[in-house]
Amino acid sequence: MYRGQTVLLLLVVSSFLWAEDPCVSGVPVGERPGPYTFIVSTGKERGQLTCYICETADQPAVVIFARSLSNELGELAAALDRAVADPKNTPLRGWITFLYDDHLKIDRQIIEWGKTHAIRTMPLGVFEDSDGPPSYRLAPEADVTVLLFTKKRVVANFAFRAGELTSSRRREVLAALPKILDAK
Repeated sequence: MYRGQTVLLLLVVSSFLWAEDPCVSGVPVGERPGPYTFIVSTGKERGQLTCYICETADQPAVVIFARSLSNELGELAAALDRAVADPKNTPLRGWITFLYDDHLKIDRQIIEWGKTHAIRTMPLGVFEDSDGPPSYRLAPEADVTVLLFTKKRVVANFAFRAGELTSSRRREVLAALPKILDAK
């Protein structure tokens, strides 16, 4: 083997060995998502502390925890918003909880982000602690954590570091929706 080929082979092998592990964040599959309240920024409950987990009971739902207002998240949120609004998916619910220490500082940005991405059905709001609800065990490196649950159990869990929420990863999340819709 030539020296250049050896160096190239070592680079390829080392890139596989040191590649980042998949991001793991949030309530594991099979466990129960606990109640938490957050301040709603959009919709009829704007400005109120709300616990959608409590209201959802056994119904299918999607909850997103996010640390940034990215376009990639907006594309996922818009697709999920359409799924929630689709009458054939009733009683599917969904909402987005942004993790930020000060609701008032980000509220207007959340509203504008929601308008930009045409989020009409899913409420948007803020949990005023960037770590998120303690019982959810959200990883600090997770920019976005998506939980799909029904009958008070998580059925699918997706976690993404900043930049990992690509179009193919969005399709994975959307492809998991039947897991909670078929279990209604």
